[in-house]
Amino acid sequence: MKRLQIKTAQNVDINFTIATGGQRLFAFIIDNIIKFAYIYFAYQFLNFRLIDDSFGGDHWTIKAIDVLIFLPVTFYSLYSEILLNGQTLGKMLLKIRVIHRDGFKPSITDYTIRWFLRTIDFNLFSLIFIYLASLGLDTEEELLVFVFIVGKLVGFLLIIFTEKNQRFGDLIANTVVIYLKDDVKFSDTILETITESYKPLYPSVIRLSDNDARIIKDTFNMAVKANDYNTLVKLRTKIIEVTGIKSTHKNDKAFIDAVLKDYNYYTQSM
Repeated sequence: MKRLQIKTAQNVDINFTIATGGQRLFAFIIDNIIKFAYIYFAYQFLNFRLIDDSFGGDHWTIKAIDVLIFLPVTFYSLYSEILLNGQTLGKMLLKIRVIHRDGFKPSITDYTIRWFLRTIDFNLFSLIFIYLASLGLDTEEELLVFVFIVGKLVGFLLIIFTEKNQRFGDLIANTVVIYLKDDVKFSDTILETITESYKPLYPSVIRLSDNDARIIKDTFNMAVKANDYNTLVKLRTKIIEVTGIKSTHKNDKAFIDAVLKDYNYYTQSM
């Protein structure tokens, strides 16, 4: 899987797993099933003949009601991502989320740009076809299906072939879609296993925040797994710089491990 590396204000790198084209495709399919289900039930349970009779067959009134019914479908992706922190129901089920390329939560403007540019990513050729059909040109049903499929493929082709799996809307809004881990294990949190007899060595660790501790632990675990000693040295140097600790450990790995345990000792006992 592709990775997105972000450097934090503490000059520590955090890595995110970028969602694959397959994950985004299945999320897209789930979201469209939800949309079609809404439309189906709306037309099944609303008595449009009664509405037609009530307004005396007023064409514009009926069209206005149609627009109102389709509004939740039209803006589904936009309001879902704003309200659900970068996720639609499909994205939630596939455990993927939209974030800004800098690692922050996208703004409402970013979400709006992504939503608006879906027109190019998924519906451009369909809109062209509709325009041509409105001119009275003869069109075959097979051509309609072909244009519809090609129109939907534009966004997915960009997702597959761009460096960060970004469709056009992502590229312009500067967003990416990341994959969230299936579960949060104890080792993935800032918590450490410490015994009642544990004796801390570095009281200055309380200068760190919970977010600092999480970043340190994530980076530490990845560096240990990859035998990345350069990262361990940089991490040790940054911890000492921020906390002012005078290390009694000559080994970087042992020092950082002690810092994490001490942080848990002091924060859990407060």
